[in-house]
Amino acid sequence: MISLLCITIFSLTLAGSAYSQRTGSATLYSVKVMADLGANVTLPCRLPQESSSFFSIGIRVKWTKVAEDEALNEDVLLSMGFHKKTYGSFEDRVYLQERDSDDASLVITDVSMDDAGTYRCEIINGMVDTIQEIGLEVQSGLRDGVVFPYSPPLGRYSFSFHEALQACLDQDAVVASYDQLFEAWKGGMDWCNAGWLDDGTVQYPITKPREPCGGANNRPGLRNYGRRDKYMSRFDAFCFSTPLNGHFYWLTQPEKLNFDEAVQACFDDGAEIAKVGHMFSAWKLEGYDRCDAGWLADGSGRLLGS
Repeated sequence: MISLLCITIFSLTLAGSAYSQRTGSATLYSVKVMADLGANVTLPCRLPQESSSFFSIGIRVKWTKVAEDEALNEDVLLSMGFHKKTYGSFEDRVYLQERDSDDASLVITDVSMDDAGTYRCEIINGMVDTIQEIGLEVQSGLRDGVVFPYSPPLGRYSFSFHEALQACLDQDAVVASYDQLFEAWKGGMDWCNAGWLDDGTVQYPITKPREPCGGANNRPGLRNYGRRDKYMSRFDAFCFSTPLNGHFYWLTQPEKLNFDEAVQACFDDGAEIAKVGHMFSAWKLEGYDRCDAGWLADGSGRLLGS
């Protein structure tokens, strides 16, 4: 079902974590997998041929997303025979492929940038555990998307690096890469406020050199502040949004609305109030052009026109 994103006029039982008593050795395999943003991906994991069939009594499969600090590991999926459970952000979004009796591969649907990382598949089979680690890299691509600068409604230069990551996610986007910002600059993007990129650098694109933006005598290009302290330094963010998975539209109202009224009006119309990433995608990729400002989900009021 297609979701609706509207903008309205405004007045300025399985255990959560499987435990196994290991009585034998663990065999470790490692592979890497690439996935496109928004696509489905399969992380391979199989029961070794020398082991018993996958349907043998007592075999369990546990998938975990591994963090640098093991205490922060995320449970993904736990399978015990016919009983299966998924967890957290993976709930109802992952399943075992099970093409044959030895297949414990994990399928992740609608891959997001947040899914990138290392996954551990653990097959617990009596005396011997099989552990396979899979590195997942997610690529957002350069063609079908739009880079946009983002700062919170309260003011510029407010984000640490990690806050910038979350801010872009909150707008249905991801922090842009250098290549994405470079492509946006080649397309005419000119923005004098510096923002975080996904490699931890802080940069901004200038097509028309001028004194307040790195100097009038410098050539056009990306101004680079280099890598900054990800916790202490504060900048804006450059986000990258992909095409809409829904329909962005202007909701006509007889009177101007405050923010809460706008949220309710969208809900009453069978939609949800749009995010900043939705608006930029509609403008850049679908030709949205309207000279009326409207409320967005972050509490800001914006308009975009050609």
